[in-house]
Amino acid sequence: MSLKLERFFDEQGRRVDGRAPDELRPVEVKCGVVKRANGSAYVRQGNTKVIVAVYGPRAVIPRHQELPGRALIRCQYQMLPFSTEERKQPAPTRREVEISKVVRDALKATVFTGNYPRTVIDIFIAVVNADAGTRCAAINAASVALADAGIALKDLTSSCAVGKVEGKLILDPCGVEDYYGEADVAIAIMPQSNEITLLQMDGRLTKEEFNKALNIVFEACRKIYVRQREALRERYVRIAEAVRGEERE
Repeated sequence: MSLKLERFFDEQGRRVDGRAPDELRPVEVKCGVVKRANGSAYVRQGNTKVIVAVYGPRAVIPRHQELPGRALIRCQYQMLPFSTEERKQPAPTRREVEISKVVRDALKATVFTGNYPRTVIDIFIAVVNADAGTRCAAINAASVALADAGIALKDLTSSCAVGKVEGKLILDPCGVEDYYGEADVAIAIMPQSNEITLLQMDGRLTKEEFNKALNIVFEACRKIYVRQREALRERYVRIAEAVRGEERE
């Protein structure tokens, strides 16, 4: 990160990008963006942009990885070479391997894997532009892509992060806030039940700060959940209209 700021808040308490401490970045969700995938989604949170494609349920290759009573879920998270300020090497890094596992585990809790024995569900995540929060954006997009693929889910998964800068909690940090922040908490939940499927923290927070962070991020996840549902609804309205058009012809 080449940018170093003297102050992260102005006189009115606004952040470097003009947001209030508890304000989300603009969130955009689109569904059905990869034609040949069984399900797909695009999520933009601020300047972070992620595309996800889901394939399956389908036959497991190699066959020895089959699970007799449930589906195998595989996840590959990749930051594209042009997604960062300095060109990233195409080979997967240790961080990408770790986030692949984290995202898979966060999503696996929501999938009725028992409905699809001896099959695999593959989730491919491509970070097109990285400006912090890629892990959370990946979970948000992947959950929509799974639903778009017709995978049976307990609920969608919604995710967001809370950071700490200059002793203040901030929602959904942007790149410079994340880089110079003192702490970071990433959470994913199933909003209908408030069940947590991911909880990771870097840095230190007091008990009071942690409880406040939970309240802030839960509210943010519910707002993201609304956007996710709207994207799915718009997708299937378009499909229904196309089917009616074919029937009239």
